[in-house]
Amino acid sequence: MRSTLRTRRARLHRRTTVRIASAVVAGALAFTVTACGGDDDKDDADKGGNGGKDTKNALQLPKLDGESISVSAVWGGAERKVFLKVLDEFEKRTGAKVSFVPAQDPIISFLESKVAGGQPPDVAMLPQVGAIEQAVANKWAKPVGPEAQKQLDKNYAKGWQELGAVDGKQYGVYFKAANKSLVWYNTRVFENAGVSVPKTWDDFMKTAQTIYDSGVPPVSVAGAEAWTLTDWFENIYLSQAGPEKYDQLAAHKIEWTDLSVRNALITLGELFGKKGFVAGGASGALQTEFPASVKQTFRGGDQPKAGMVFEGDMVSLAISETKAKVGTDAKVFPFPAVGAESPAVVGGDAAVALKDSKGAQALLTFLGSPDSAKIWAEAGGFISPNKSLDMSVYPNDVQRNIAKALVAAGDDIRFDMSDQAPQSFGGTPGKGEWKALQDFLQSPKDISGTQKALETAAAKAYKD
Repeated sequence: MRSTLRTRRARLHRRTTVRIASAVVAGALAFTVTACGGDDDKDDADKGGNGGKDTKNALQLPKLDGESISVSAVWGGAERKVFLKVLDEFEKRTGAKVSFVPAQDPIISFLESKVAGGQPPDVAMLPQVGAIEQAVANKWAKPVGPEAQKQLDKNYAKGWQELGAVDGKQYGVYFKAANKSLVWYNTRVFENAGVSVPKTWDDFMKTAQTIYDSGVPPVSVAGAEAWTLTDWFENIYLSQAGPEKYDQLAAHKIEWTDLSVRNALITLGELFGKKGFVAGGASGALQTEFPASVKQTFRGGDQPKAGMVFEGDMVSLAISETKAKVGTDAKVFPFPAVGAESPAVVGGDAAVALKDSKGAQALLTFLGSPDSAKIWAEAGGFISPNKSLDMSVYPNDVQRNIAKALVAAGDDIRFDMSDQAPQSFGGTPGKGEWKALQDFLQSPKDISGTQKALETAAAKAYKD
């Protein structure tokens, strides 16, 4: 089975994991942020099958009165709150009772314990391509039904469908996507330091130095959640080494001891190893979780603890829990180009049924529709790969145009590298790539040791 899955990864790399050109991403961000349109925009969003109120074209779901459905995901905080609103709408439409089961990383290990105990959730939101493959290999995942498939065929580019398929059979419905090549900055810090938005890595480092000289640590890093560190590496590697090398490393066709990996770690080490550049130093960063990394960058009143924070469009949801306003206090620019180009990395969460039930399939159908995507899109901190979603529902031009670029890319996407790997390497706290990059954050000069640790863990994971 492992060789079959590896072949599928290679096919995905060639066919669907191509890049979003930096010009497209930059264009998507080159807008002044405003509130959503007035009543005219709302009326447009409420028409047709785009999640509005037109009952003639609204998604038809089966009546599930009295049926209980459980959904498991690793989302917490603001993300969980909004997802619960999505589930509330499903309950209203079907009469089902939906319970949310909080999961922990790695979600495959969490699900293994649930399956062993005879209590798997009806549906799991899987954040990695590798997790979908493992769920299929373990014979937990159930193929999508005909109604869910209709939603996929109608609303999703082929590339997003293939990312949720194994051996030609559809299992996953990608509900949530993420552009993971964005840097968010505190406008007041930039103004006080007299700096402008950098376009290249060299300019980024110069900007960071000037911000540091102004008395503010340049960058907030969520080192306690090592998936953010994999995103740092992937963005640098993709821009510096190029798409072909990215595909090869993602499929483990080249080793992590390759010179291209060394060069990317050297570049990342320039930032992590520069004294005072990371808020709280390495020890502080390793204790900082993702929401805190955002909030300390945009804290009100007192001087912020950092000028910039790197991560995807989901940053805006954490910003919404501060006094900062996206578009005025908080703005965004594409990840700076390290090489000749600055392509974007995307990620996503797919809904996978773990039980053969009418309720599980109905929920997959709902999550594949623009009706469900509209609820989270309006709340912010969310990008949908659903091409039928009316773009006017996004709360501001920043998110609206990031979403437009993602949908316009169609099959032209490059998926998060660690999310394509076996979870034991790319998605397990304290192990594999996560552990190696946390150690690297602590000792950024140990390039050879980091490469050796990465390759040892990868070789075992891809062999198992």
